[in-house]
Amino acid sequence: MDKYLSSFEEFLSSERNYSKHTIKAYLTDLKEFSQVLKDMDLISSNTGDIDFKRLDETPIRAYISKLYSKNKKVSISRKIASIRTFFEFLIRRGDLKSNSAKLVPTPKAEKRLPTFLTVDEVIKLVEAPGSDNALESRDRAILELLYSSGLRVSELVGINLNNLDLEAMSVKVLGKGSKERIVPLGSKAFSAIEIYLKQRLDLKPKDDYLFVNSRGGRLTTRSVDRIIKKYAVIAGIPKNISPHVLRHTFATHLLGGGADLRAIQEMLGHESLSTTQRYTHTSVEKLMEIYDKTHPRA
Repeated sequence: MDKYLSSFEEFLSSERNYSKHTIKAYLTDLKEFSQVLKDMDLISSNTGDIDFKRLDETPIRAYISKLYSKNKKVSISRKIASIRTFFEFLIRRGDLKSNSAKLVPTPKAEKRLPTFLTVDEVIKLVEAPGSDNALESRDRAILELLYSSGLRVSELVGINLNNLDLEAMSVKVLGKGSKERIVPLGSKAFSAIEIYLKQRLDLKPKDDYLFVNSRGGRLTTRSVDRIIKKYAVIAGIPKNISPHVLRHTFATHLLGGGADLRAIQEMLGHESLSTTQRYTHTSVEKLMEIYDKTHPRA
């Protein structure tokens, strides 16, 4: 099985251009699935070869049935997607004739509205850090930038100094699939970054990353998450806030202000417009509120 997964990993990286995180998740899923194949004697214990003639949807259903007690539907859906992609890869190699994984239905995910902050909550959050030292200025700049530009946390920590264009008030980020995009900076984020840059050298940075930790190294995504949660407590906001919540909030507030959905799609770096449309729920809620207050027959 390892030889197939090694080739599959190369396929995902070079041809599909998947991120390292996605590739790691797919390989983890397939290693779990391979245990089911071994239990059903579909993998030779001597050579590790797969018995492709007997490889149908049966082992997939056996694998998925074990997952329902311990996994969320969204996780199960991803695991099915991993197997489907793997089977497509085997078809391209000429090992399989058909993708039996497509016969296994994906569980319907529960529809959950994205968590987002009100404007007042955002103001409390971004104003929670002080500006007495480099770390506080850094934290203020991080919060302002996440809300101002709707960045993914991975994009934020990957920003280099030369990615900033303060004259044009924009920042270039590397998004999913190694795709670059230029995102505008709000005036508040611009000011916060300028203040931080004046104090950044106090942290003795070891490289050109914009945001560094107290030892001068690159700030991690986990550290950013802790920073946000810290200031949410200080600001007295009871919601479970993460970097992605600020990304949701960015899109929600733009949409509520009348921004075009396709423009928001571009700023978020979404390939599909349907991904961006999850934020329309707030506009519907706002319309319903207005309708209830103003329509004679509401």
